[in-house]
Amino acid sequence: MDTNTLKAFIVVAKHQSFSEAAEELHLTQPAVSKRIISLEGQLGTSLFDRIGRNIHLTPAGAALLPKAKQILHLMKSTQQELHNLSQSVSGSLEIICSHHIGLHRLPPILKEYSIRYPDVDLKIEFGESESGYEQVVQGDKEMALITLAPEPNKSLISHSIWHDDMKFVCSKEHPLAKKGTTTIEDLAKHKAILPSHNTFTRQRVERLFADTDVKLDVVTSTNYLDTIQMMVSIGYGWSVLPESLSKELYEMNIPIEMNSRQLGYVIHKHHSLTNAAKALIELLNEAKT
Repeated sequence: MDTNTLKAFIVVAKHQSFSEAAEELHLTQPAVSKRIISLEGQLGTSLFDRIGRNIHLTPAGAALLPKAKQILHLMKSTQQELHNLSQSVSGSLEIICSHHIGLHRLPPILKEYSIRYPDVDLKIEFGESESGYEQVVQGDKEMALITLAPEPNKSLISHSIWHDDMKFVCSKEHPLAKKGTTTIEDLAKHKAILPSHNTFTRQRVERLFADTDVKLDVVTSTNYLDTIQMMVSIGYGWSVLPESLSKELYEMNIPIEMNSRQLGYVIHKHHSLTNAAKALIELLNEAKT
């Protein structure tokens, strides 16, 4: 039983498809099937039920899946620990980064990092903070640069690097801009443009409306804050945005305090960091504001 065979099993289980697994693994479908058959032979049991074009984990496969992930995670951590015996900052570093941090916070840090450590193969996946958070929890990414969760998972270490005060905003021509003080009831009379339900900001706003027992009218939902800023600026609705994106908008005077949004990085407590990751963390800490 080798790591390539276990990885093939995990990827097939994820997609429930040999063809999609082959595409992700950059192998032919017969090669993937051969690895699964070999693994089933070694274990003496079927891992997948194959019904027509559909495949599903058998009870034995479902029992093996978490163990297989643990084995691969242990192998990866061991390789990192051995690599760290060397003081060189090189190799591959895979991180996930929110779009906002990638656009507005990270560029000067990345520029300096590439100058200092040209031998690092840095691979950045841009996505939602919630996705990055979960990928680090699962051990799929070494680090995530994201909006930090209000109540972090106990398996993670979170470090705040930047903070953004959150503001209720609308365009300067919007009817809400003509009010001295704005209430939740006033906001309820107008369309809102907010990020999706699974974001920390959306959940906070929904709680405010639920506590006041008024209806929140969300006309558009997107997790791209620059898109929200643009739509608010043309008068399409009101929103809640970090102060760094509200300069050209009208900040409403509303007697409700939105907690500052903490931006930073998360790592797993039990994940041995590569020298490349440690070097990036050092630069991030230097940039702390």
